[in-house]
Amino acid sequence: MIKVNLDVMMAKRRISLNDLSEKVEVTPANLSKLKNEKGKAIRFSTLDALCKALDCQPGDLLEYVEES
Repeated sequence: MIKVNLDVMMAKRRISLNDLSEKVEVTPANLSKLKNEKGKAIRFSTLDALCKALDCQPGDLLEYVEES
């Protein structure tokens, strides 16, 4: 399973969902789905924008966790 650590990175960078939404030009609703791990996919352009806005690497946002 792929775990999305968007909430962790947002907390580390002290940025709100609305502020991040404006920076990456993605709706707060769509970012919320990613943050709450309800999303089914992510575009590379969105991942690129998130990494740029949060000054991080894709591996900081995405993590593989083996399902039990």
